[in-house]
Amino acid sequence: MDIFGIPMQAMLSQLLLGLVNGSFYAMLSLGLAVIFGLLNVINFAHGALYMMGAFFAWMGMQYFGLNYWVMLLLSPLLVGAIGIVIERTMLRWLYQLDHLYGLLLTFGITLLAEGIFRSFYGVSGQSYPVPEALAGGTDLGFMYMPNYRAWVVLASLAVCFATWFVIEKTKLGAYLRAGTENPRLVEAFGINVPLMVTLTYGFGVALAAFAGVLAAPVIQVTPLMGSNLIIIVFAVVVIGGMGSILGSILTGLGLGVIEGMTRVFYPEASATVVFVVMAIVLVIRPAGLFGKEK
Repeated sequence: MDIFGIPMQAMLSQLLLGLVNGSFYAMLSLGLAVIFGLLNVINFAHGALYMMGAFFAWMGMQYFGLNYWVMLLLSPLLVGAIGIVIERTMLRWLYQLDHLYGLLLTFGITLLAEGIFRSFYGVSGQSYPVPEALAGGTDLGFMYMPNYRAWVVLASLAVCFATWFVIEKTKLGAYLRAGTENPRLVEAFGINVPLMVTLTYGFGVALAAFAGVLAAPVIQVTPLMGSNLIIIVFAVVVIGGMGSILGSILTGLGLGVIEGMTRVFYPEASATVVFVVMAIVLVIRPAGLFGKEK
């Protein structure tokens, strides 16, 4: 069956690819939204930490023989620990300053991280095998679905909506939001706000590392894999609304699908469609689709 002269199988394949890309957009933009919404920091280092998550997974396999499932847990913990060090030693001094200072600092961290990994591994990229349990695919009759790509979508959705639920619907999330708006009042109730802020940043960058491990078997692991993605992810956050958790998730998934469909009908525009959508949204609603107007 063809639609506008395009085979249905081709459309469904691009839809699946769009969902996979949208899952990465959602996971990365979620981490950015958590950090900006709760810490008020524009974390340009997010792409570099995503890259480090993928590289740590590859290094765990290459040097220590650790499998995918171990590194899916260990790599985000390692990157989260690095994020905690960054927050405690550098970012904590910038919270009361203009956003530009945090942006410049995290951009410098990005250049440093990419330079270190490029000096050791070059830019050619490293391959990471799909875990045996998720190898192969499933014949759905109308298309062949790779098992690993289906896992990426399901795992991303589970983590994204679990994070949204914790931040928006639980007492812990209420403490986090209150601690950023009125830290002195929250500290009066015996809550260690600086520690809470530090752990929040660590969790936000751990989400980026988790996305990096998921991406490792799908794309080549290279020092520049984060910088190629972070601009699109920032556009996703702006469209969804800076600091909006649910907006980042839904916008990331939606734009991934739009990008995939654009590859079918007008491939030349697939690299720019996200930015066209961003321009339209900012004209109509400057705070983003789910952002709050001030």
